[in-house]
Amino acid sequence: MNRRMIFFMIGQVLEIVAALLLLPLVVSIIYHERCTFAFLITILISLGAGLALTLSFRKSSGVIYAKEGFIIVALSWIILSAVGALPFVISGEIPNFIDAFFEVVSGFTTTGASILRNVELLSKGMLFWRSFTHWIGGMGVIVFMMAIVPSQNDRNMHVMRAEVPGPTVGKIVPRLRDTARILYLLYIAMSAIEVVFLLAGGMPLFDSLCHMFGTAGTGGFGIKADSITSYSPYLQWVITIFMLLFGVNFNLYYLVVRGQAGLALKSTELRCYLLIWLSATVIIVINLVSHLDLGLGVAIRQAAFQTSSILTTTGYGTTDFNLWPQLSKTVLIILMFIGGCAGSTGGGLKVSRVMMLFADIKRELRHLLHPRSVDIIKFEGKRLDNSVLHSVNSYFSLYVVLLMGMILLLAFDSSDFETDVTAVIACFNNIGPGFGAVGPAANYADYSWFSKVVLSAGMLLGRLEIYPILIALTPSTWTSRNITTLRDRARQKAKRIYHKHHREE
Repeated sequence: MNRRMIFFMIGQVLEIVAALLLLPLVVSIIYHERCTFAFLITILISLGAGLALTLSFRKSSGVIYAKEGFIIVALSWIILSAVGALPFVISGEIPNFIDAFFEVVSGFTTTGASILRNVELLSKGMLFWRSFTHWIGGMGVIVFMMAIVPSQNDRNMHVMRAEVPGPTVGKIVPRLRDTARILYLLYIAMSAIEVVFLLAGGMPLFDSLCHMFGTAGTGGFGIKADSITSYSPYLQWVITIFMLLFGVNFNLYYLVVRGQAGLALKSTELRCYLLIWLSATVIIVINLVSHLDLGLGVAIRQAAFQTSSILTTTGYGTTDFNLWPQLSKTVLIILMFIGGCAGSTGGGLKVSRVMMLFADIKRELRHLLHPRSVDIIKFEGKRLDNSVLHSVNSYFSLYVVLLMGMILLLAFDSSDFETDVTAVIACFNNIGPGFGAVGPAANYADYSWFSKVVLSAGMLLGRLEIYPILIALTPSTWTSRNITTLRDRARQKAKRIYHKHHREE
C-alpha cells in the first residue's frame, strides 16, 4: 500500500480546508463576532497539520490504486468532519464534541439532520460555516482538490470513483483534472444563478448564500427555525426548481453547454427522475386537498416543494409534513430511498440503481418463464455488463444489511419505532428530517451520544456509498502482505519466468 501518498493527499485536503475556513472567518469579522478566534485557531490547526503531512511526504510516488483511493476518501472525510467541528467546540456554540461532530458530518454529507433546538441562536459566522459545509460536500472536497492541484497522472480516477456517487463514474473529457474543473465550474455557475434569483425575490444576501449552499449541496440546513416556511411563495418555488436541478446528473449539463441539449433530454434516467417527482407530487396534491383544508394552489406548492426536497435528499421544509395524511407520508418515505440521479449532489440509492434493479428483476422473471432465452439489459442506450448489475445487486444487499443493523443499534435508545426507522433512513440516505420525534419541526438532540455516533457513521456510509468507509475500517486493508501493486506482480511473474527458463537450460 502506498501509505506515503495517502498521508500526502490527506495533508493537501487539510490545507484546502484551512483555505475554505477563511470565508466564515471573513463573515465573523464583518459581523464583529467572538467566534472569529475559533475560526483562526481551527485554520492554524488545519494548516499546520496539512503542511506537516505534505512536507513530510512530498517525495511520495503519485501512483494511486483502487485501495488507496478508497482509503484516501474515507480518512479525508472523517478528518474533515473532525476539523470542521472544532470552530463550534472552541467557540462554545456547540460545546459537546459529539454533537458538533454530528452537526458537521451532517453538513459535509449534505444530510441536514441537526441537534440544534434553536438554530437562530448561532452567530452569523457559524451559520455561514454550517451551511457552507453543504456546498463543500455536495461536489466533494477531493474533487475540488483535483480541480486546482496538479496531479502527475490519472491514477486519481480511483479517488474520484470513491467520492462521486453513482453506480458508474466516468470522465467527461480525457483528462481527469479537466473533468473535475468542468464539474466545479458548472456547480459554481448554477450556484451563482440561484443566488441571483433569490436576491430578485427580496431575500437578503446572507440568507441567499446560505440557502444556495443548502440547495446546491442538496443538504437543507436552514438559518431559521421554520426552515423555508416564512419566505415568500416565489422564493419557495425558486428553491423547489433548483433542488430538482441539482438532483440531475451534472454530465447532462455539460452536454447542454456543448449544444447537445437534445441528447441530454434523451437520458432515460432524467426522464424517470422527473416522472417519479411529477407522479409523487400529483398523488400528494390529491391526498392533501381531499384530507386537509388547503387550497389547490397551496397544496401544489407544498407538495411540489416537499417531493423535490425529499427526492433530491435536500431536506428543506415549508410545512410540517409529519402532520400529513398517511398516504402522503408513505410516498415521501418511498422517495427517501430513491434519491437523485447518479452524478448529482443528491443522496439515496440513485434513480439509475433503482432502474437497474427493476430491469434485472424483470430479466430474472422472464428467464424463469423462458429458461433458454438470452436477455440483454440496456441503460442509456448501452448494454449493461453483468459486472455492473452484479455490483448494483451487491450494493443493494449491503445497503439493506447496514440499514437493518443501524435500526437495531438505535433500538437501544428506547425511542419509538417510527422515529428510529425514519431517523436511520433519513441519515443513511442523507435527507435530514424523518418522522416522529425527528420530523421537520423537531431535531436529533434527544438521542444519546451512542446513537449520534451510529447516525454519523450512517451519514458517512451513505454519502460515500458504503465501500470506502468499510474498506478503510477493515484491518486486512492495512496489512501489506495482502497488497501488491501491478508493477510488483509483473516483476514477480517476470522473475519466475526467468528462473524457469534458466532451469530448463
